[in-house]
Amino acid sequence: MTEQVDVVVIGLGPGGEHVAGRLADAGLSVVGVEAELVGGECPYWGCVPSKMMIRAGNLLAEARRVPGMAGAVGQVAPDWAPVAARIRDEATDDWNDQVAADRFTGKGGRLVRGRGRLTGPRRVAVEGGDGDGLRFEARLGVVLATGSRPQVPPVPGLADVPYWTNRDAVSAKEAPRSLLVLGGGAIGLEVAQVYARFGTHVTIVEAMDRLVPGEEPEAGALLAEVLGREGLVLRTGARAAGARHEGDVFALALEDGTELTGDQLLVATGRRVDLSGLGLETVGLDPGGRALAVDGRMQAAPGLWGVGDVTGHGAFTHVAMYEAEIAVRSVLGEPGPHADYRALPRVTFTDPEVGAVGLTEQQARDKGLRVRTGLSRVPSSARGWIHKAGNDGLVKLVEDADRGVLVGATTAGPMGGEVLYGLAVAVQAEVPVESLRHMIYAYPTFHRGVEDALADLRARESSPDA
Repeated sequence: MTEQVDVVVIGLGPGGEHVAGRLADAGLSVVGVEAELVGGECPYWGCVPSKMMIRAGNLLAEARRVPGMAGAVGQVAPDWAPVAARIRDEATDDWNDQVAADRFTGKGGRLVRGRGRLTGPRRVAVEGGDGDGLRFEARLGVVLATGSRPQVPPVPGLADVPYWTNRDAVSAKEAPRSLLVLGGGAIGLEVAQVYARFGTHVTIVEAMDRLVPGEEPEAGALLAEVLGREGLVLRTGARAAGARHEGDVFALALEDGTELTGDQLLVATGRRVDLSGLGLETVGLDPGGRALAVDGRMQAAPGLWGVGDVTGHGAFTHVAMYEAEIAVRSVLGEPGPHADYRALPRVTFTDPEVGAVGLTEQQARDKGLRVRTGLSRVPSSARGWIHKAGNDGLVKLVEDADRGVLVGATTAGPMGGEVLYGLAVAVQAEVPVESLRHMIYAYPTFHRGVEDALADLRARESSPDA
């Protein structure tokens, strides 16, 4: 039999859980279908536990910065056990989602365990789990929030190797003696630096010619300098040609003939959306697409919405939550602004922390904008000088010279993600650069570096595209 409900939400990660909970709060009959843990990647393997790891690694780094500034330390002795215990007990409840499940059902929602699949417009079938065989017809529609999964490159032999993904790195009970990291993006660098600070010998292999290749080259160069000082081995512009695992040893063969070995291998080459198996063909959509195309109200087709990673606007919890709220309004027929990604923020939680918003310089040029940039180094600010040890950082501004507004910015350094906020507002609201120049910036703060970047921007006013 097919049950009649108001809404079916397939996938209860951050975005799907928010949509389902809000609609249940509004009095609708809502079914949430989830094959794994309610809450998704972020609370169990992503944002929350990884930042606990990073916090622990940063404490070790700060302790090592004491000499010459605050006295002396006898010995810094890393211990992974309390990190693993905190992740298990505080972040994940030992990877048990009962609290999240109760939160949803407490709002009146119905949780169904299994994999949801469209069988036609507003129709869903559940496969596997306790909900195997259930069928629903949603009067208002279906919301897809099925997230993304690690992207594994087609390296010969890799499929036969028991490599780590981010989930394994987060749930590890011990730090390995040595670690190969395939991928120099945000996830790879965050995990690499943490483990290195706990005594692991880390080698990073990145196919592109710089770290965090999706961000400004100055940010990648800064991270390479800092990580190199911390003892990590960096191989950029290096492509893996093969992988193998023999006994306790993992090996990566590079195209230049070099072979790297380690006690563990982490594959962190990004994430991808997988639309296959969702039944999109039953509603006239392409199941082989790179992402689910949605409009400004998050609608992909009549009676079908998408939120989160599946829409292709960035694998970030904050994007999923932002889109979820828009989808809720759309389902309920409430007014509100359409999705606007001009000021999409992102943070790489390394040390130094790299915050970025909007367009990079290259992205702005690719859009045909007449570009002007401004750059400052965080140690040039009073707070950076006072901070001394661990003060590496920079601020880069990207201006649309014709309109006199910022279209992008990068803030790297201590608390770089927090410094980003004011610039994110400037990009979103299209605050004139001239107005930013005449603001009062608190002294002494890290965000005073924005003033120096604005001064550099002014020095280049006579030469746009500089």
